[in-house]
Amino acid sequence: MTAFVRPLILVRGFGGPDVGGVRRNAYQGFNEGTVYPSRRGENFIYEGFVLRALKYLEHPYRDATNVVGYYTRPLPVPPGAGDWDDDLLSGSVVLDPGMADRVLRDGVDGTLWIYRYYDLEPRTIEGYGAGLIRLIDIIRRAALRNGGGGEPFPGVDIVAHSMGGLVVRAALRQLSDAPAGEPGPGELVHRIVTLGTPHRGIAFQVLPRALVEHVPGVTEAADELAAFDPGSTEFRRWNDWFPVERVLTVVGTDHRSFGVAIASVANRIVSLTDEGSLVHNRSDGLVKQASAQLPGAPRTFVHKCHGGPDSLITSREAFEIAMRFFHGTHHVRLHLEAAEVLRGKDFFGRSEFYFGVSVKPRGVDFDLFHQSPEAENCYGPFRSDRLTDGPPPLEEELNEPLSAAGDRTTGWAGPGRLIWEGWVDRTVRPATPDGAPGLVFRLDVYLGERDSFGIGFSDNVVFRKQYYLQLLTDDGDEPALYLHTGEGRLTDTREELEAATRVESAGVVRAAGSGRDRAWRFPIKGTGFDATLAVSFTVEPEPAKD
Repeated sequence: MTAFVRPLILVRGFGGPDVGGVRRNAYQGFNEGTVYPSRRGENFIYEGFVLRALKYLEHPYRDATNVVGYYTRPLPVPPGAGDWDDDLLSGSVVLDPGMADRVLRDGVDGTLWIYRYYDLEPRTIEGYGAGLIRLIDIIRRAALRNGGGGEPFPGVDIVAHSMGGLVVRAALRQLSDAPAGEPGPGELVHRIVTLGTPHRGIAFQVLPRALVEHVPGVTEAADELAAFDPGSTEFRRWNDWFPVERVLTVVGTDHRSFGVAIASVANRIVSLTDEGSLVHNRSDGLVKQASAQLPGAPRTFVHKCHGGPDSLITSREAFEIAMRFFHGTHHVRLHLEAAEVLRGKDFFGRSEFYFGVSVKPRGVDFDLFHQSPEAENCYGPFRSDRLTDGPPPLEEELNEPLSAAGDRTTGWAGPGRLIWEGWVDRTVRPATPDGAPGLVFRLDVYLGERDSFGIGFSDNVVFRKQYYLQLLTDDGDEPALYLHTGEGRLTDTREELEAATRVESAGVVRAAGSGRDRAWRFPIKGTGFDATLAVSFTVEPEPAKD
């Protein structure tokens, strides 16, 4: 049995009123990367999503983008088209038989496809959704024809930036209406990653009709602009069409780096109506953090802006997060079980506490989950020194339309004071091996205090400390978790690790296949803060194909 890499479809975001330049861009922006001069090795240059995927050693992809053509008007079946079904060779989204014979000769395993929906007309979200369904059907039928081996189609993975997530939503809605006996969205699509998608709309979006009538040159984009309506509640229907636990929403938090200054100012003005203050922005420069999430769906924060250089679409974070979601060996959940603030609590003022964690896996010089005061996304405010009060449940708040008054979406990520859930991949090894076995990642824990009366300092740091978690799972012994406060004891043998702090198991979470998945509790201690965190690792099923 060999590991199977599902086909991957990349879906771009809003192209603006004039999409001539978009149509001339072969890879729709997914080939643009970022240079990090302050870093070394493979962290120096991120070469863009497409090229990085083609060079991905653990789960390699191969480009199949030009196997399909996209046209403004339907095309007839070409002469001498070979033995492919005629209906795949005619229409607006059509298969090129010559390229298909070359690229798909051995099947569609590990193929990468750019969905060029801006080549289609007219410009409507529904039409774009129908085109995406057509592309998925072409991939499915090519899989069954070449190398399917009688196995059911395993589905595609999708990465969608910005409005691309709304295009995916339209496709899922249409697929849910498929006739009985036809595969539905849950069978055709495996997992979805959205990058800064305005699921709940754009906060400062005025009525689309007024915008279209008074601003020249945007008539053609009227339907797309209407999809950004902050009063819409269509986002609630996601779980009717597709399991939201299979959608990972990547939320940008760096509004300062977004090049469109008017969007950042507009988001800040909206914060005035929501919170009575201009202090917060809480957006990626265009899309509010609260809008880029879905009720009940896992989410992760990255400190990047919406678009442009070093953004959600051009930085390495998006690639690393998506690959772990699609191919990860373990699903990780981190909870706060107990906490006590031991200092702060202004005598004359009114203290509010904010708690945050950032997560960085070994070998990657970027956070896969980021919380900080600069990102304006820490949990809180809490007035209890045990962090037991604070905002209401996140899923409850996310079910409100974005236009509703208030923005109390800084509550815990889920029940049981869930801090973070994410995916890690034990098959990924750092470019320069450090000898440490198992899964290793770093937690940066932060607790801050703000005086809401404005009498004392407004940005005190109560606690900040780094911890390293190392999970051993693959040497034939029982799973074991070790807690480190530095990198010095990340040694290469279990015997040497016995000198480190071994965390006692807190019990079995659930059975998965033939293995057992465990939870561990570990202490976080310092001069200003004592807490107990719990981490669990659930083994992900491994896709395999004969």
